Amino acid sequence: MDLEKVLTDRLAPAFAAVAGEPVDPVVRRSQHADFQSDAALALARRLGRAPRAIAAEVRDRAELADLCAAVEVSGPGFLNLTVADRALGELVAALAADPRLGVPVVAEPETVVVDYSAPNVAKEMHVGHLRSTVIGDAAARTLAWLGHRVSRANHLGDWGTPFGMLIEHLIDRGEAEAAQELSIGDLDGFYATARRKFDDDTAFRERSRRRVVALQGGDPATVRLWRLLVTQSESYFLTVYDLLDVTLSRADFRGESTYHDLLTPTVDELDRLGLLRRSDGADCVFPPGSVGRDGEPLPLIVRKSDGGYGYPATDLAALRHRTGTLGATRLLYVVGLPQRRHFEMVFATAAQAGWLAPPARAEHVGFGSILGPDGRMLRSRAGGAVKLVGLLTEAVQRATALTRERNPELGEAEAAEVGRAVGIGAIKYADLSSDRHKDYVLDWERMLALDGNTAPYLQYAYSRIRSIFRRAGVAALPGAVVTPVEAAERVLAIELLGFPAVVEEVADSLEFHHLAAYLHRLASAFSAFYERCPVLRTEGAVRESRLALCEVTARVLHQGLDLLGIGTPERL
Repeated sequence: MDLEKVLTDRLAPAFAAVAGEPVDPVVRRSQHADFQSDAALALARRLGRAPRAIAAEVRDRAELADLCAAVEVSGPGFLNLTVADRALGELVAALAADPRLGVPVVAEPETVVVDYSAPNVAKEMHVGHLRSTVIGDAAARTLAWLGHRVSRANHLGDWGTPFGMLIEHLIDRGEAEAAQELSIGDLDGFYATARRKFDDDTAFRERSRRRVVALQGGDPATVRLWRLLVTQSESYFLTVYDLLDVTLSRADFRGESTYHDLLTPTVDELDRLGLLRRSDGADCVFPPGSVGRDGEPLPLIVRKSDGGYGYPATDLAALRHRTGTLGATRLLYVVGLPQRRHFEMVFATAAQAGWLAPPARAEHVGFGSILGPDGRMLRSRAGGAVKLVGLLTEAVQRATALTRERNPELGEAEAAEVGRAVGIGAIKYADLSSDRHKDYVLDWERMLALDGNTAPYLQYAYSRIRSIFRRAGVAALPGAVVTPVEAAERVLAIELLGFPAVVEEVADSLEFHHLAAYLHRLASAFSAFYERCPVLRTEGAVRESRLALCEVTARVLHQGLDLLGIGTPERL
């Protein structure tokens, strides 16, 4: 059903026969026909023949009569391919008949660990957590839909020296009052007060340090208080995830504490393998190729000079567990680009140790920052980090107000539901429609616009199709014959057939802006079709064909947006 792949498969044998070796036909969309093959131009010098002559021979050899209405040699040696209306209709009908819209379940599913979101216990989630959470969830959704065994790993910061002061502050406040403070989401206030006491009060600071020792030693009373902090924080995180509509659950929390007992065995194994070296009193690994700006080897410190463990040891222990115990073969770390060097060194060390050997591989799914209208890092009016709950709430409020303005007939409950879907969708789409390697500007007006490459534009296209079926008085048209004839119908049909290839590519690259761009092209093609090809004012076979095109368009939009974690309201 992937039309570009079908054409490639038909042309490849003909090019191979002409060239005497396999050749990529290089099929792509064209302004001069439906598709175009450029491969003859690259072959000309190698074969010492005119590219037009090569293209003509390929045209004569290729078996395209049942698929193309015209195959023409154009310009210096292009092959222009126009798909026959009948073939186009049959392919779209096959897509419509497939519950998975032409996207097969993978033949060999992998165990994939997606490490994303990763907030810190006793701290509120801020805008810096948004991209990891949104991108990671899209990756988890997409790979799970394709049939992979996906394990979501929310790597919480729930261990280390700050918990000494947090537990002591909890004791000072009283468990009941502290739990109440944490339950209403004032984690930042709780943390800030503990920090001030630690900085200003010598006795408190000493108590905090002793409490860290007690925690690391497994003192039951201390562990119980620590667990109270973690549980209250996790409950807060889950409210944020519910608002953001992501698939993370309580079962997905994988705090740093999870790997605490694995740290010493992990570092001991590095030592047995001969990979540890002492440097300034610390135990380090020097991964190959890791050098600093001065050209000197750069160490990965796995055990500090005081005997404590840092992030590298925890990440290595987690990776070793994921490949060795969970049997994962694809590890995704959805973390900001500033951590690129850290993960390169961790992955290189794991490879040296044999914990990351083919077919297992690890990928740093890096991303840029969210900027304000001034082009700088997005900050609150007070100059601090923007709280994520506040950002999401504002998005929903803005979208709900716009929904009521555009569709005053909606009841309060439905307007609120639509406002949430549109507001959260706008936030997610602004992120996922951008190249994740780059920074992007959070612009409310652009994000919530009903035109342009935005979530509301795609959601509106979907709701418009649903309104067509409500007015037609039918829910679906199973088995309808599709006969695209008009130019706008053909463009829409060709776009629909591109869905499987886009999903396959995005599952590999995790470049979700390619899926977003495809969905925008599809919605734009539908808009042109809607304007130029009446649906309900026609009758008979034409009406059924156009309704079928509408139906499969709605299904592709719904499925594509669902992979991005974006809802599709029936009314907008």
